[in-house]
Amino acid sequence: MSDSTSDIMTKAEPAKGDEVTIALVDDDRNILTTVSIALQAEGFVTRLYSDGETALKALLDNPPDLAVFDIKMPKMDGLELLSKVREHTALPVIFLTSKDDELDEEVGLELGADDYIAKPFSLRLLIARIRAILRRADPSKAIGIETQEIEPVNPSISTGRLYMDPARHHVTWDEKPVSLTVTEFLILEALAARPGVIKSRNQLMDAAYPDDIFVDDRTVDSHIKRMRRKFRVVDPQFGAIDTLYGAGYSFTDG
Repeated sequence: MSDSTSDIMTKAEPAKGDEVTIALVDDDRNILTTVSIALQAEGFVTRLYSDGETALKALLDNPPDLAVFDIKMPKMDGLELLSKVREHTALPVIFLTSKDDELDEEVGLELGADDYIAKPFSLRLLIARIRAILRRADPSKAIGIETQEIEPVNPSISTGRLYMDPARHHVTWDEKPVSLTVTEFLILEALAARPGVIKSRNQLMDAAYPDDIFVDDRTVDSHIKRMRRKFRVVDPQFGAIDTLYGAGYSFTDG
């Protein structure tokens, strides 16, 4: 780890009590600094690492509550780091990717990443994703770090063979569990809340991204494609998410 990164790390006080620790792994010093400051302002404790090799030992020896990995890094990239981490722990992980990393995103999700965010990204979006994943992994810790009034959780959805429990981030199809990322869950929730109603791509992105950032059409299409693939693992005939070309998507389990 570079000396500059070590200097940044000293700004974060050691974790104690019910404090929530976030590990950031990125070879871009500016991203480490900016994200760390934003997270600390929200009450998180941060640990910073500038390469995957250094991070791996620290993550296994003293696991944080959640980690954020950049995909493109020297020595050991984020995909290899996640693969090695997954051999030992189910630590929640968010990937930071570039717009050209769609294949890497798919590989990362298959390896067990909990979600991904494309660069350039909104700090508000990253913090919202971190809180959502922590709520799913350990509700008591997530509540402990909220600095604003906690928003009410949407009620569960039961329509046809689909069941969704937002409080536990739990999804089943024909009573079989389906593992979705936070973004996928929010998109599906927006569709399933009003079966048969067509939702445009913009409406789905507004539901999934709580900030004013640019997200292109390919992004929502990629999320839908991944969701369909996950549901077809438990039901090869799954076809409840309909594409209406030029209009958007709808959910119909009839």
